Amino acid sequence: MSSGHKTLTSFLTLIGGLLIVIIGLCAAWPWWYWPTATGGLLALAGLSYLLARRRRPTIPRDHLLEPDRPIPPIERWEKVVREVALPSSSPDYDFLVTALVRWMPLDAAHGAPVVSGTGLAVDAVLTRARAITATHAPHRGSLVQHQLAGALGTMEEDPSGRVLAMAENIHVSLSPADRERLEKLATVRKDEAVWEHERKWEQNKRAYLGEDVLASTGSAVVWWLARNDDRVDKAVADIGLLAQLTSVANDEPVPESLQPYVMASAAPETEEAGTATDHFVAALRGLGLDEGDPAGSLFLRRVAEAAHAARLPGAESLDRLAAEQEQRYRDPVRPEPSEEGSGGGGLPTGGVPGP
Repeated sequence: MSSGHKTLTSFLTLIGGLLIVIIGLCAAWPWWYWPTATGGLLALAGLSYLLARRRRPTIPRDHLLEPDRPIPPIERWEKVVREVALPSSSPDYDFLVTALVRWMPLDAAHGAPVVSGTGLAVDAVLTRARAITATHAPHRGSLVQHQLAGALGTMEEDPSGRVLAMAENIHVSLSPADRERLEKLATVRKDEAVWEHERKWEQNKRAYLGEDVLASTGSAVVWWLARNDDRVDKAVADIGLLAQLTSVANDEPVPESLQPYVMASAAPETEEAGTATDHFVAALRGLGLDEGDPAGSLFLRRVAEAAHAARLPGAESLDRLAAEQEQRYRDPVRPEPSEEGSGGGGLPTGGVPGP
């Protein structure tokens, strides 16, 4: 009988006694009614007590919560593993995995050997993690960490069937040396890709120019017209240059049929060739001043002085040209004597010798 049941029985007995007293006084019971009513009330209380003791409790007493009994400590099955090297898809580059392994034992068969639950749980978790890390590149550490958190976040039975294991607080990293090597390799691969792209672009450009544009003089002229369709006259004037360029690109001489265009394109260059002195002499001749003329020498001297004052690069040439003109003026070219006047004795021209 519990303390609660005892309290309830006592309370009901007390109330029953009070009711008997009130009813007896109001009804004016004879004296022999009082012992009979009181005895009946006590009999009912005793019967309730006996029935409560015979009743079996629903919860065993040893499982009832009692504040005065100490609570047994909770047994935790967990193990922290730190920086365990697991392989990646690249040789010699390992992931360093840190995790909290949680496990719980399973019922073993009768006579089964005693095992280390921690060892079985750690081995089971690392085996599951290895199957994931081995398929990823070493520079994918963040992705591997999230995939491991999802794959190892479920309690699964180990191969021996003795424990259930899972992992939490997973962290994946690389060693500093491996991380530095991977960064250098990534930089080299990117530079190599850019260089390869530029090399292919250059090859395509050379092939376009050599095999298409400069395959012949005609194709070169058509290419020029396509880029300068509003300058047909310039295209005709540049046929000689295009013919020479095409011949050089194909290591062949210029065809005879195109030689006139080559000569025509070279003629203006010949006319434009010459120094500033040559052009100045031609200008003097255009003014009617021949070599040795004193007016021409004076004109050249004044121009040379002006060129020196202006610090022109051709002033020295004009000085030399003016000096030559002055020298011709001082030493004019005299006519050579004729054969008739060059006798043996050098006779005078005015008479003949007497007999």
